Amino acid sequence: MRSRPRTVAWPSRGRVDAVVRDWGRAAYEPIWKAMSQFTTDRTENTPDELWLVEHDPVFTLGQAGKPEHVLAPGDIPVIQVDRGGQVTYHGPGQIVLYPLLDLKRLKIGVKEYVHRVEQAMIDTCADWNIEATRKEGAPGVYVNGAKIGALGIRVRNGRTFHGLAFNIAMDLEPFQRINPCGYEGLAVTSMLDLGGPSGIEGVKPALLEHVARLFGLNLQLAALLPQQTQPAAAQG
Repeated sequence: MRSRPRTVAWPSRGRVDAVVRDWGRAAYEPIWKAMSQFTTDRTENTPDELWLVEHDPVFTLGQAGKPEHVLAPGDIPVIQVDRGGQVTYHGPGQIVLYPLLDLKRLKIGVKEYVHRVEQAMIDTCADWNIEATRKEGAPGVYVNGAKIGALGIRVRNGRTFHGLAFNIAMDLEPFQRINPCGYEGLAVTSMLDLGGPSGIEGVKPALLEHVARLFGLNLQLAALLPQQTQPAAAQG
């Protein structure tokens, strides 16, 4: 029997302020366009942000993505995007976290950024006694060879957008319609399948706390008014 996670308490007291925005469930494209615009508009004084979202079903194909890795999308839309990586799936029961961070201000490079994002998922899995690891040459997080967390990032002028997709309690069938991350036959798993939580809400604060600790962030939860702050097409 797996233990419950330790109690998490945040905001964490770090050296850099970061605003947390939880968009709830939303379509992919409006959030993508909004984070890209945020990255374009931000200045050296703009606070970092962490965006949480649970996307409607969608396949996204990265800049170097090969269409042949999308095998049979069916009724799930496929969107070509400007992140790194190949094809992946987003859907209900998956935490998507977009860290909008200024790496120059944090004084870390891209390789270290990727390492810390992966570590945040590894540490979150450990809160539920799930042993997750990295795989050499294949970015992301794995449990017994099956992928539980994917990465797809972009860095523009030293500032990050796009981010991670963390499988918590979701229908994994759509992954059978693609070669996940460009790997034919790659097994995919979720925390629920490994004895973890049955929903994403209990996992969000744990993941945020680990991200805050690893990046030295002082998290501030934004008081969202969805009708005023969400990208229009993401409402509902």
